[in-house]
Amino acid sequence: MTEAAADGGYGIRFKRLLSEYPVIPLILLLTALIVALEIIRPGIVNERWIANTIKFAIPLAMLASCQTLTMLTGGIDLSVGTIATISAFVMATQVTLSGSAAAIPIALAPAILLGLVNGFGVGVCRVHPLIMTLGTGLIGIGCLQVYQRFVIATGSEVPDYLAWLGTGRFWILPHSLLLFVPFAIGVIFMLRRTGFGRLLYALGENENATRLSGVRGWQVHLALYALSGLIAGITGLLYLGLIKAPSLSLVEPRLLPAVAAAVIGGTSIFGGRGTYSGTIIGALILTVLTTMLTVMQIPEGTRRLLFGVIILAVTAIYLRLTDES
Repeated sequence: MTEAAADGGYGIRFKRLLSEYPVIPLILLLTALIVALEIIRPGIVNERWIANTIKFAIPLAMLASCQTLTMLTGGIDLSVGTIATISAFVMATQVTLSGSAAAIPIALAPAILLGLVNGFGVGVCRVHPLIMTLGTGLIGIGCLQVYQRFVIATGSEVPDYLAWLGTGRFWILPHSLLLFVPFAIGVIFMLRRTGFGRLLYALGENENATRLSGVRGWQVHLALYALSGLIAGITGLLYLGLIKAPSLSLVEPRLLPAVAAAVIGGTSIFGGRGTYSGTIIGALILTVLTTMLTVMQIPEGTRRLLFGVIILAVTAIYLRLTDES
């Protein structure tokens, strides 16, 4: 065997390894970013920084799970930012009206309802997910503005347990891990070990084949988007505890980063490929990257430009490394 052939063989095996374990390059990239951040600002990587990074990455990773689940079927959910904002705002205003315990189901009800509307539009009416979820997001914002007029005089309040969950930490471990760890385990288990998870991959791979095999795709879409709405609603409550102030655009700015986290994590926008573990690391990468650009004191406009370019470059390189073809 020639030296070139040997090098080619090693390259093929390395590429196959990355394809079988796609989180490896993501972990290497995350490590490189942390090292680079420490070089740029020596001493910044400490217990407090680790705790804050995890704390802000958790709601992003939860919101990104909605994109991962829907992208597996070849769809997307552009309404999750609005749904999370609605749940947070309703929660804060209903605490003073109905009490903190009753406010939780009241806040999550519109999230599930909007999710069901999305699922009905996508699965039954066959509206493209991008158009459907964009439309329901706009409708949701309009409804929230109308709702605000009726409760503007009642004030708002963030329950202590949400503030404890959103901002508290024990050493370097934020309290929000108590919610996120079982949530992440549940999503990963669902995708790997349940029939519903396998159906999501199957729909993304070939929807016509799944229909011919007897799968009722509209039921899967209905359950999927309802689940996405519920996750977005819970994320909104967590984000409310983190920020401690409701607003009409509380979680909206996190929509595109959530999509980026899923794509960077290896989820294909064409469906059929992706893992939630990759999405989690993608959320950490974006959080560290945001910190790095802030530390470098780059102007906001330039920061957004570099942020977009880096996301595109990382995604292109990652897909090239992990693509078996």
